[in-house]
Amino acid sequence: MKVIRAGIWILTAFSVLAFGGVEPWGEAILEIGAAALFVLWGILAIRRREAEIRWNWLYLPLLGLGGVALAQYASGLSVYPYRTEVELLKWGAYVLLVFLALESLRTVEQVKSFIWFLVAFGFAVSLFGIVQYFTFHGKLYWAIPLKAGSPFGPYVNRDDFAGFVELTAPLGFALLLFRAWRREQLALLLLFTIVPVGALILSASRGGIIGFFFELVLLFFLSRARQIGRKQLLGVAALALVAGSFTVWLGVSGAIQRFEQLIPAEMAPDSRISMYRDTWQIFVHHPWFGTGLGTLIEVYPRYASFYDGLIVDHAHNDYLELLADTGVAGGLCGLAFIVLLFRQGLVHLRSPGDRLRHAIRAGSLAACAGVLLHSLVDFNLHIPANALIFLLLAALATSEIGRPNEAWRPDSCEGIQCVK
Repeated sequence: MKVIRAGIWILTAFSVLAFGGVEPWGEAILEIGAAALFVLWGILAIRRREAEIRWNWLYLPLLGLGGVALAQYASGLSVYPYRTEVELLKWGAYVLLVFLALESLRTVEQVKSFIWFLVAFGFAVSLFGIVQYFTFHGKLYWAIPLKAGSPFGPYVNRDDFAGFVELTAPLGFALLLFRAWRREQLALLLLFTIVPVGALILSASRGGIIGFFFELVLLFFLSRARQIGRKQLLGVAALALVAGSFTVWLGVSGAIQRFEQLIPAEMAPDSRISMYRDTWQIFVHHPWFGTGLGTLIEVYPRYASFYDGLIVDHAHNDYLELLADTGVAGGLCGLAFIVLLFRQGLVHLRSPGDRLRHAIRAGSLAACAGVLLHSLVDFNLHIPANALIFLLLAALATSEIGRPNEAWRPDSCEGIQCVK
């Protein structure tokens, strides 16, 4: 299954680097790649005569939401079936990649490799974002002109970049906090963890910064539940101090100014509030099944109470948009997903296991929690790259990692025992 794992890594990296996967050609490549990997997995399973499917409770709400959208498309409940079809294909690709990840990441070492890939990739993208920030001249990748937006890294919007950091940075903090590293990896892990924090503050995304600090608080409580010692907590506190110093050195004036003004550069507060009200009105008028998955951009102009000449493609609140698009039926699927995510995640986190397993689960759960909080004021779950990583981490947080008797042995000393 190495080729399947490599394909998931490549598609994840491609989606991030291709402006978050928001362009139609980026979505098409993601969908074609997911379908090709699924066919390849089927061929390999037939050849090996092995098809032991791993169950995950998150499949239920994901398939339920897909069923709601399919019913909207087939029965004419969607006001714009083409938009619903496009969204269905996209979410179908996410579910296929989550399924393939659970089938191909079966051992502790395989899952660890994927987590390290996300941590290292998060560092690389953050470093690119910092360099581009200080050399920016109006063009993304120094070559692609932008008409509008507040880009950071490969993302057209800084809030989308912040969502990416919220998904990757907590994994590094969790590895450090739970001491799930080997001696030769420590310096690299510290570097991979500090730089994204600096990039996040430099991006000046208020929702992202608040979400990230919420993740750190959640990681602290999860670590206390696992009885992590004072040395680890002091170590993480020292790391936070170093990250803060690095951030101050980069410059924090932009972030401070945005928090002081409390006025987004892209949208005035009255516009955002009116957008929330108008999206709620869409739900009120279509309460049971909504207007169709992905149709907000078509429906919103009829309900707009504030016109500023801009096209509203998302509600800047993933929960309100889900209700407007899919009604109570889709809202219950979303609620079930969140409940199952934290219920199953905490159950697995409390189960016996080594430090690496607990670090992966705690980091994944914290990352998902931060993005869910950020989704109150943004639409990261409608950015393909971020939505894909979110679902992959949610699957890891709620699944068995490796075989129960499969141990991970770090090259480090703990207490009076030294495992080598």
